[in-house]
Amino acid sequence: MSRPINTMKHVVVLCGGRSAEHEVSFLSARSILSRLNQAKYRISVVGIQKDGLLYSPEATRDKLGLESCQQFHFPSGKHWVCLLLDLDPVPDVVFPALHGPFGEDGTIQGTLEVLNIPYVGAGVRGSVVGLNKIHSKKILLDSGMPVLPYLSLAQAEWQEGAEDFLKLLEKQLHYPVFVKPANLGSSVGINRSKDRDELSEHIGVAFRYDDFIVIEEGIEAREIETSVLGNSQPEVSRAGEIIPSREFYSYEAKYHDKDSQLLIPAPLSEKQMQRVQELALATFRALQLEGMARVDFLMDKNTGQIWVSEANTIPGFTDISMYPRLWEASGLPYPELLDKLIDLGLERHRRRSRFSVER
Repeated sequence: MSRPINTMKHVVVLCGGRSAEHEVSFLSARSILSRLNQAKYRISVVGIQKDGLLYSPEATRDKLGLESCQQFHFPSGKHWVCLLLDLDPVPDVVFPALHGPFGEDGTIQGTLEVLNIPYVGAGVRGSVVGLNKIHSKKILLDSGMPVLPYLSLAQAEWQEGAEDFLKLLEKQLHYPVFVKPANLGSSVGINRSKDRDELSEHIGVAFRYDDFIVIEEGIEAREIETSVLGNSQPEVSRAGEIIPSREFYSYEAKYHDKDSQLLIPAPLSEKQMQRVQELALATFRALQLEGMARVDFLMDKNTGQIWVSEANTIPGFTDISMYPRLWEASGLPYPELLDKLIDLGLERHRRRSRFSVER
């Protein structure tokens, strides 16, 4: 594919997707589209259905719910891969506003690598590891990072020996515990279990979303988040704190309740703030991430111990999402953040294009 010179960059925003975070993706895309600089970019929007096929242009507009979409191009087609190859002008960069599996897990990123199209966010390796809570925890532990005690569980193992697993868990962990699908975000499928009966039920819920789950020791914690931005020289924002309206920051508390609070910056001492920022950068580097990530922490309310929770390689970009809000509070406005992310995606593509294909 040849790329035009000295023209506005053609940015293609992907939204929707084959994930339980499908609706959240449209919320993120809506926010991104409302802030992309239309003087700098020609913007196309591609809505992906839950079956992987494309929404019609009309359906994509309806899902986004924007008051005016006249300034955006809504191409039509059957499958997004074929569509990207047929677009005129060809995409300069793709912005995947896709959360969870088939968007944040390296699948979209791998396809774009094969097509030789630049894209925003982490590469294939970082995306795969970043979304998978089991692999990321192992890497973080090997890197000397503070990670709460946990056990992983495959669905086949649960079906073959549920009683044995429960005995092992109760020997190694203490209630309450948190049960999480290994490859999902937005707190979908996550529950807090106070006893064996709740645990068995919540394990069943988590297995609706993934073949692998994580069960993590629960603590009385403050929920701290940071935003990281960059490729080889990443920067980190000031940290923020979430005061959830419910027992923890569940999907409902994030997107439906009005009572959850976001404290920006988080009420931390300067020493605590520095420690969180150092751990965020160390996490970003240990997982070999690029572009962006929101790195989440749990801070023990009793001891002050800070634990790395997880990294999100395509964090939420909704109007209430921490990632852009933390950067705004750190002096980088939302539109300029999007410019920076696009530039980082293009820079990584140029760098990787230098690799030799000759023996």
